[in-house]
Amino acid sequence: MLCEISAWCHYFMKIIMPFSKATEASAITRVFDMAGGEQKKSGGGGKKKEVKKETGLGLSFTKDENFGEWYSEVVVSSEMIEYYDISGCYILRPWAMSIWEIMQTFFDAEIKKMKVKNCYFPLFVSPGVLLKEKDHIEGFAPEVAWVTKSGDSDLEVPIAIRPTSETVMYPYYSKWIRGHRDLPLRLNQWCNVVRWEFSNPTPFIRSREFLWQEGHTAFATKEEADTEVLQILELYRRIYEEFLAIPVAKGRKSELEKFAGGLYTTSIEAFIPNTGRGIQGATSHCLGQNFAKMFEINYENEKGEKAMVWQNSWGYSTRTIGVMVMVHGDDKGLVLPPKVAALQVIVIPITYKDADTQGIFDACTATVATLSEAGIRAEADLRENYSPGWKYSNWEMKGVPLRIEIGPQDLKNNQVRVARRDNGEKTDISRVFLVEQVKGMLDKIQQNLFDAAKQKRDACIEVVKTWDEFVKALGQKKLILAPWCDEKEVEKDVKARTKGEMGAAKSLCTPFEQPELAEGTKCFASGKPAKKWTYWGRSY
Repeated sequence: MLCEISAWCHYFMKIIMPFSKATEASAITRVFDMAGGEQKKSGGGGKKKEVKKETGLGLSFTKDENFGEWYSEVVVSSEMIEYYDISGCYILRPWAMSIWEIMQTFFDAEIKKMKVKNCYFPLFVSPGVLLKEKDHIEGFAPEVAWVTKSGDSDLEVPIAIRPTSETVMYPYYSKWIRGHRDLPLRLNQWCNVVRWEFSNPTPFIRSREFLWQEGHTAFATKEEADTEVLQILELYRRIYEEFLAIPVAKGRKSELEKFAGGLYTTSIEAFIPNTGRGIQGATSHCLGQNFAKMFEINYENEKGEKAMVWQNSWGYSTRTIGVMVMVHGDDKGLVLPPKVAALQVIVIPITYKDADTQGIFDACTATVATLSEAGIRAEADLRENYSPGWKYSNWEMKGVPLRIEIGPQDLKNNQVRVARRDNGEKTDISRVFLVEQVKGMLDKIQQNLFDAAKQKRDACIEVVKTWDEFVKALGQKKLILAPWCDEKEVEKDVKARTKGEMGAAKSLCTPFEQPELAEGTKCFASGKPAKKWTYWGRSY
């Protein structure tokens, strides 16, 4: 056993502790420390933070005591990502990609039901096209990466790498849309984008290159566009709540926080209790006719008159995976909701010196076959050079929802022992009812993860009506619901008054489900008549 631990520790140190990786992990911690208000001031000012080294099977840091170090350690130790030699870029390992693929399969099928078709546009953007929509590019300008050389030669005209694809796609919408019969045009692409403005990247949450889908649609009427905006937003809610087991609020962004160049933006907003920060989960924008005007996307309507289209764009990214890790992970590692787990059940043999090892291995293999035939994603860990205890810790780190143990006594009684990852409960079940029982447990784990996350999120919601109450709640890392006058200058003032080491507060969204706003209610920040209830807080 000691030899196994020693070998594993050597492997662990070799994989995650090279200088470049440790340096970036330390940078991630600084970001999270600022987010959670845990950053400590040192008298020297210039002293570098030491990265604690792993010395055992488990994690070196706890979620509650050092969220940043915990997160950066979990995503590596669970084999979700590997650090790359370019800061802000990460290798998405199969354990993470499988989650993305499951969500992709669901979403792709749903948008195809809506007659959305997939396509692919080039990664590169010419400056003339990129700069055509002034408000839009101003929102992305600091993030745009440029190609300036080919070999040893400077390019005559630099080429941008897409930060998003509105300006890439819309010149061709203008070409393809001529008459009312060409509408609606509904395209989506699964691709990568590059955004390069920041100095402290974080895996999944803020990386310089990430995967996403972006839908771009054009309609004859605003009513059609408005309808689609909400249809897509509901699909995003389902991804978070039904697949990732994360509670979210659906709502509308303020004028200050909406998509640059768009008419209005809707979003789903999650919340991370440990850091007291909101996080934008996905967005569905109505672009109005602004881009149609810029790119001359006109058509001849049924009356023979010239008209401009109404457009939407919408997207979600691999950020979803990072939110899942933050919300459900614990001090043992990942906790995966069964619906997105690449492996829902791991079967582990328990063998002793005089046990029927082959019989136990055969039972494990048969159990996997039975579960797999029923559509359950299951595997057996039959590696003989690792102890059962080491395997328990390894698969707990990777977040597998259910562990099945089969030992001599289980073989004798035609049963298995099942352990849940979410709460640690163990149950003996007959192999006769294996499939039925396992399916039931997986459903319970999925629901329990959502319920627990919702309970924690809801406990953080604070309703305030005055500025003093707002400041107090902000200091307590709350998700704040406050009456607001819906004025851009007031929101700017809130940002200015709350700016500090932990970052400024801002509006997150105005939820569609509005509590009653009593007559005479004043805005918490300005004292003017309030028009709506809005979520506020610090955010990623």
